[in-house]
Amino acid sequence: MKKIRLEKLENLIDALSTLPTVGRKSARRYAFYMLLNDSYCAMKIAHAIEDAVMHVKKCKKCGNLSENEICDICYDESRDIEKLCIVDNVKDIFVLEDNTEYEGRYFVFENLEEETVERLEKMIEEGVCEIIFALTPSLSNDALILFIEDKLKDKGLTFTKIAQGVPTGVNLENVDMLSLSKAINGRVKV
Repeated sequence: MKKIRLEKLENLIDALSTLPTVGRKSARRYAFYMLLNDSYCAMKIAHAIEDAVMHVKKCKKCGNLSENEICDICYDESRDIEKLCIVDNVKDIFVLEDNTEYEGRYFVFENLEEETVERLEKMIEEGVCEIIFALTPSLSNDALILFIEDKLKDKGLTFTKIAQGVPTGVNLENVDMLSLSKAINGRVKV
């Protein structure tokens, strides 16, 4: 008995399964849906991917995503230029922006290359007074915070980091030990 071999379908399934959290079964389901149920949706997705890949790039100042050389946040004169929030990746900017509490600017610190440090120093020269670290808690990020503080210690900056600890609505039994330790050690007076 011969196996059904549709090369273009297999290529689509393979491509979809390379996406994070999409396994082979889900990729096959998506492929069949797009081919059999909604080819217009498939073409719309294909066009949107092509358009985004061609036009979305990193902001030359902060590393955020932008359709221009400079992102909307860096370009926005109403943002608080005295506050600069350092994040691990672009996705963190979108999370913080959805929250709407922070009105400063951002800097994506993806690596320790000299170019990254120079871009950070240029942003600081624009009037930054406070560096806020919004990095995922880890030993490597703690080391990165110390590196940045040491590198910028002569600039007269205030260094802060976002609070860590027990998330709202989570029982203590479900909190990992590192978060619980940080919550206990970073407790505040009520």
